[in-house]
Amino acid sequence: TFIVQSDFKPVLEELLATHPGLEFLQGTPEFQEKYAETVIYRIFYYINRSGNGRLTLRELKRSNLIFVMQQVDDEEEINKILRYFSYEHFYVIYCKFWELDTDHDYLLDRENLIRYGNHCLTYRIVDRIFSQVPKKFSSNMEGKMSYEDFVYFILAEENKSSEPSLEYWFKCIDLDGNGVLTSSELQYFYEEQLHRMSCMSQEPVLFEDILCQIVDMISPEREGYITLHDLKRSKLSGNIFNILFNLNKFMAFESRDPFLIHQEREDPTLTEWDRFAHREYVRLSMEEDSEAVSNGNVEVWEESLEAPF
Repeated sequence: TFIVQSDFKPVLEELLATHPGLEFLQGTPEFQEKYAETVIYRIFYYINRSGNGRLTLRELKRSNLIFVMQQVDDEEEINKILRYFSYEHFYVIYCKFWELDTDHDYLLDRENLIRYGNHCLTYRIVDRIFSQVPKKFSSNMEGKMSYEDFVYFILAEENKSSEPSLEYWFKCIDLDGNGVLTSSELQYFYEEQLHRMSCMSQEPVLFEDILCQIVDMISPEREGYITLHDLKRSKLSGNIFNILFNLNKFMAFESRDPFLIHQEREDPTLTEWDRFAHREYVRLSMEEDSEAVSNGNVEVWEESLEAPF
């Protein structure tokens, strides 16, 4: 009556064996395996909304997965399939994980994750992630996040306007787990942001002003309480989480970066995740090219697992 992750493995094996857009991976079975894992994790992140690892027929019918799988069959360029299957998206996720996983044991601890995005996150939010409130870790090891857990985290972090992301971060902020966010819960997370602004000699924005801004953005149905339903109704909800625990994105939002605004208007069909993954893919590719040139080495696959790409 349900599908589990391992049920998708034969599908991905067949795709890797036959899809022209993935031919270049055939000499590197370890990356084929990681690509397949990442696709499956992405599918479950978006579609298995109960988060129990068991995909029901109802969840499948409500999703776009079958349509996307048909697109994969029709399209030779795998990177044009932005949902689930893009190799570029996998590349970005895996490289981001590899950068943080300094001992390459495929596990991250708090100190590893705090380095994410140039130390953009607060300790308080990282502690909530490691308390396994938004998602129970699949690593089954105290204080250790697996690659699967990281995939869920990065998708939630880089596309905060999606429903799975709103649910993920809502659970983090809802300290007492009662289904509503109060001003004291918002203040608890914002305090660390305020401290960081002071340390960086930024002009601090007082919590009272932030609270007014949040209420204006969300227009909650009940005064003094914000529900998940309120967040899902507003198009600006993702910004609230950035205000509370991601300093870099909070500053970008405050300054209303005209480049980002132009990007969004240029192609409104792209998600925050799509834009982030494209920027990072270009950056990583340029870094890899310059490294290959400086080493006098054009074979990017030569070092295999020691250098992921």
